[in-house]
Amino acid sequence: MIQMGVVGFAFAKLGIPPSLGLFLFFLSLAGSGINIPIYEREVEEEIPVLSLFGFRLAGIRKQIIAVNLGGAIIPVLLSLYLLMRVPLPIFLIALGINALIAYAFSRPVKGMGVVLPAFIPPIVSALVSLFLLPENPAPLAYASGTLGVLLGADILHLPDLERMGSGVLSIGGAGVFDGIFLVGIIAVLLL
Repeated sequence: MIQMGVVGFAFAKLGIPPSLGLFLFFLSLAGSGINIPIYEREVEEEIPVLSLFGFRLAGIRKQIIAVNLGGAIIPVLLSLYLLMRVPLPIFLIALGINALIAYAFSRPVKGMGVVLPAFIPPIVSALVSLFLLPENPAPLAYASGTLGVLLGADILHLPDLERMGSGVLSIGGAGVFDGIFLVGIIAVLLL
């Protein structure tokens, strides 16, 4: 209850009612398992299970690109709201730094999508925000951190789709959700 009170208080300092802040916090966590498909295509890949006289067969499978509710949609909407509290030039600098770092530390993994070490985005977004906007770092940390991960780790890796194989590749999901969620937690605690 104390932790929930701290999170609620932190959201209140961002200009979000504590009850709405806690609702978004838990909705983001619960929404991490909800992927909304936006694009589907067929990919040809080797099917290692089947073999015919020692030859491996190739087959057509589907690759689905989806947007994660808890790791993309909710953070983007909250970031857009918080951007009203941040000077645009400073936000663009922080976004660029966060996106470049996320891109550098993320990698595409076949059958899983893009993975990123979970603690890099919150540390980078917190340090960059404290340096660029020390008087009000939390909104900048949240917006530039979450959008930086989505841009740098997921969007900039879209050209690597061929190497990722079939399955659901979720923007804001699986391999990057932890980093996005931790950015949110660390950002609200910067107040």
